[in-house]
Amino acid sequence: MDNLHRLFTQWNTGESADSIRPLAAAGSNRRYYRIQSGPNSYIGVEGTSTEENEAFIRLSQHFEDKGLPMPHVFCSSADKRCYIQEDLGDLSLYDALEHGRKAGGQYSEEEVELLRRTIALLPHIQIKGAEGLDWRICYPSPSMDKVSILFDLNYFKYNFLKFTGIDFHELKLEADLQRLASDLEHSEPRGFMYRDFQARNVMLKDRQPHFIDFQGGRQGPILYDVVSFLWQASAHYSPALRQELFQVYLNELRQLTTIDEQKMHEQLNLFALFRLLQVLGAYGFRGLFERKPYFINSIGPALNNLEELLNRCAFTYPYLTEVLHRICQLDDVQLHDRRVGFGRHSVQPKAPATPSPHDGQGALTVRVFSFSYKKGIPADCSGNGGGYVFDCRSTHNPGRYDAYKPLTGLDQPVIDFLEDDGEILDFLGSIYPLADHHVQRYMQRGFTDLMFCFGCTGGRHRSVYCAQHLAEHLHNKFGVKVILEHREQGIKQTLE
Repeated sequence: MDNLHRLFTQWNTGESADSIRPLAAAGSNRRYYRIQSGPNSYIGVEGTSTEENEAFIRLSQHFEDKGLPMPHVFCSSADKRCYIQEDLGDLSLYDALEHGRKAGGQYSEEEVELLRRTIALLPHIQIKGAEGLDWRICYPSPSMDKVSILFDLNYFKYNFLKFTGIDFHELKLEADLQRLASDLEHSEPRGFMYRDFQARNVMLKDRQPHFIDFQGGRQGPILYDVVSFLWQASAHYSPALRQELFQVYLNELRQLTTIDEQKMHEQLNLFALFRLLQVLGAYGFRGLFERKPYFINSIGPALNNLEELLNRCAFTYPYLTEVLHRICQLDDVQLHDRRVGFGRHSVQPKAPATPSPHDGQGALTVRVFSFSYKKGIPADCSGNGGGYVFDCRSTHNPGRYDAYKPLTGLDQPVIDFLEDDGEILDFLGSIYPLADHHVQRYMQRGFTDLMFCFGCTGGRHRSVYCAQHLAEHLHNKFGVKVILEHREQGIKQTLE
């Protein structure tokens, strides 16, 4: 915050701010503050990723030059770690739609008009915003390609599909996912893909939509944004409302570029399929792995959307479609210690069996450590020579901020920081499938010891969070004995 104080004073011809107060944390590595100076207010931003900050600053200037309703950036620090932008107020489109959302999708005419107004501006961002844009400024990638699409599809496979216990043929599914990724990559038309076009990123200033959080945008198929907006599970948009809003979008898009409307309808369904697989992957990780009630409760509406789409469309991915139809029959999944229900059907399918912790010749003990790299990797006392070591230092470090320095990864403010930021969740999302596979194989083969270590700079925040969550995950899922040690905190516990 001190850097923002200095930046504002320098920009404001030596006059300091009356107050700078933090705003609610967002799901990113940026922190937002409201700066008050007399009758005027501004938004101050601090972010650790200078490339991401610079992408926002330069994109904002480009969009403003095109006459698009984006926040004006007044100034930025020389190192691009903080900047000051226009204050668009506190009312988001998401907030303005609260009544209709809570009514299960029964939106008033006033709410629908806000939706029409918002989606009518999207083609201007995508087409006019792409004109003359230097794609090299986009972060972290200048375009959406097959690699990034397959990353999301595999996220669905490993963080949702595999966790349901549904049996499937890996190679047949992979062949269809590869075809789907190729079709998505070559979809037309292309333009500026906002990437995170959703109601929370639309601010209503004087009841007119303005747009924020576009720093992850890149060149790509523009229908991705339409689907992101219209297929939000929690919004409960009816098929008729989706169709009406899509027609509003097409009518505006037609004023800016030539389109094949029939093909656009076909490809809309393709991107709806992709988006639903994306969100199920996210809900699987945050809900089924992390046991977050909000995300568990979101699985049912997402499956309802998927079922409606599959019943309406004939996709050319036969094995993927078969697997998805089986997913849509799920009403719940069986975790090790309890059944997680989605409340979708009156008849519940038989839950998949969970492996016994006593398969094979002996009972497995899993040892999980958190540690500081400055003090070395934990020694293996089993005589087996060690185990897995994961480096958490690539993720956003809460220890950089004074408020979190005295806390650990076991304290709720640190947990909230890491989960809102999201990097640690992606990091763990790649580790859980690997750990699950090895625990299962070790149990089947009768091995008795397996070791996982998580290291970070001080062994206090990120490594503690990861070690704690993996230990609880493995114990809950497989029933194995887990010895958990946060070495630098002097904390040791056994989960039996």
